[in-house]
Amino acid sequence: MERKFRALKNTLLFSAFLLPATSMAQDEIGAAFKGAPADASKLTQAYLKPIFTGLGTAINSNWFTSAKAKNTLRFDLRLNVSAAIVPNSDNSFDVRGLGLTSMAPATGSNPISPTFSGAKTDGTKMHLNGDPTTTNDFNLPKGLNAKYIPAPQLLLTVGIPQNIDLTLRYIPKIDLKEYGSIDMIGAGAKIEVLPLILGKAKKVVPVDIALALGFTQLNYNLPLEVGSNPDPNQRLSTKIKGMSADAIVSKTLAVFTPFASVGYQKSESSLKALGTYEFATAAGPQIYYDPFAFSQTDVSGMRASLGFQLNLAFFRFFASYTQAKYAYANAGIGFGIGK
Repeated sequence: MERKFRALKNTLLFSAFLLPATSMAQDEIGAAFKGAPADASKLTQAYLKPIFTGLGTAINSNWFTSAKAKNTLRFDLRLNVSAAIVPNSDNSFDVRGLGLTSMAPATGSNPISPTFSGAKTDGTKMHLNGDPTTTNDFNLPKGLNAKYIPAPQLLLTVGIPQNIDLTLRYIPKIDLKEYGSIDMIGAGAKIEVLPLILGKAKKVVPVDIALALGFTQLNYNLPLEVGSNPDPNQRLSTKIKGMSADAIVSKTLAVFTPFASVGYQKSESSLKALGTYEFATAAGPQIYYDPFAFSQTDVSGMRASLGFQLNLAFFRFFASYTQAKYAYANAGIGFGIGK
């Protein structure tokens, strides 16, 4: 029985909206489930680590471009792109450290295999335990040399009383045909601190200071058609949740506003292979129900940012850089009414 493991390389390619990629055959995805769903889960988790961490970082970004709160009912609409930078340490993984039970690196094979962001070379050649031949040996997937994980975002921010900004990011469910479907929702708030503490005397302090919170969830579903008798309910279900909290300081200089912030961010992801998977083997039908699932914390730690906003009449231009587990850069444009 042929066993390849170029599987799941594109199961989380979040359409052209998030990541450029080519499609793969359904039987290649299904090969990951045959014989060792638990091992397939561990290998998938290791291979896709840069995607989960990169997207988890991206959905926590871009909640603010200054510490100054908007006046009541003033708003802006922003389109921006984040690019998380994958560190070299996440370009590969050691198969021997995954605790695999039904397979191991083939004799003489390099146990260091590329992740999604790694080199475009064949992954580790794997041998099925107990198989006296090498007929069923297979290579783990190649990397795509993806050093950056991009993520566009659309945000609406509105000022309300008490020097508070409310921000909404929302993507309705989008049908991506053979690439599945995606949706996202998030909400954030920023409160300008000095007016609360000093009232009108805040003018004696030459900067603006604020606190911000943000929460986002991204959902992705990919329908599958795998095995000898495909179940119409086969699919991969993925969720990525993020939260962040930041302290911001900025200074408005005419149309130019530089800002700096320090804060904490966390993101968690989960993936489930759902449905019934049936494979014909020499020993008879092999059936798996919801063959594997995993959940993990991808990001949990401090971050620090520097950036600026440029206001030209109705238009806004902004950019920033953030140092964190995955450093990332943001840039975008927008338009708004009032300060």
